[in-house]
Amino acid sequence: MLPRISEQFVRPEELMDNDSPGTEALWALVRPHTGEQHVVEPTSRGNGSDVTAVVTCENGPVFVKACRNRPGGRRASIVRERIVNPSVHTVSPRLMWHAQDDAWIALGFESVEGRSSDFTPGSADLPRIVGALNRIRDLPVPAEACDWREARWNRFADDEDAELFEGDTLLFTDVNPHNFMIGDERIWIVDWSWPTRGAGLIDPACLVVQLIAAGHTAEAAEGWAAECRAWADADSAAIDAFAAATLRMNRSQADRYPEAAWLEDMAAAAGAWAAHRGLAEAPGRVMT
Repeated sequence: MLPRISEQFVRPEELMDNDSPGTEALWALVRPHTGEQHVVEPTSRGNGSDVTAVVTCENGPVFVKACRNRPGGRRASIVRERIVNPSVHTVSPRLMWHAQDDAWIALGFESVEGRSSDFTPGSADLPRIVGALNRIRDLPVPAEACDWREARWNRFADDEDAELFEGDTLLFTDVNPHNFMIGDERIWIVDWSWPTRGAGLIDPACLVVQLIAAGHTAEAAEGWAAECRAWADADSAAIDAFAAATLRMNRSQADRYPEAAWLEDMAAAAGAWAAHRGLAEAPGRVMT
């Protein structure tokens, strides 16, 4: 489970992430964009980053997301999020600026008012969540995303099944209640840390597993997915293949990190979905 947004307010010089001794250099780097920094509120949004915070500053509130400028997944994901934002800002907060030096890479997004969405049965948020996924499905794939081929599920599927996950739809993939922010008049999809290009069914399929984990039956979860145009256009064989690969993926992660209860919850949800589709055993290979 993602941690709760911190209620503690601290000054920029006092903000530290879990892995480093301090972030003074970061706040100096972004000061030309923020102006005087009055208050920083750390948040839990963007778990793949070293620092995420809402900054009340001279140039208005801004959501800052930053990571150490060193090779690895965090740097790659924040660069990808910067690149994709001009193509997705109709469904996500707009990137206002970015800054980089030898130590840090930082993104400054418009600060939006909203709450995490509710995925539980009967939630009034569900139609808006489906609508947001349909809006993503209609976005053109930016030229930069042509090389962002979705392949994370491939090693949990046979070669011919993995081919069914290919496509030319821009995918969000990080579907969970915390990444759909509900405002008074609109919904934002946040934390575009790893957008990819693939089969359109993947985002609605990720929604199915999350809905089951939130208390829906598999049948009811698929009913909501059916409201997504990409799901309606998908071949049932492709959905079966993805359900089986999703079960293998989640089971592999839960077994690898038994101390993380939420991974076991996701594996159970994936198992319930696979069973609903007659794939309880989900036979297949896991490539190493």
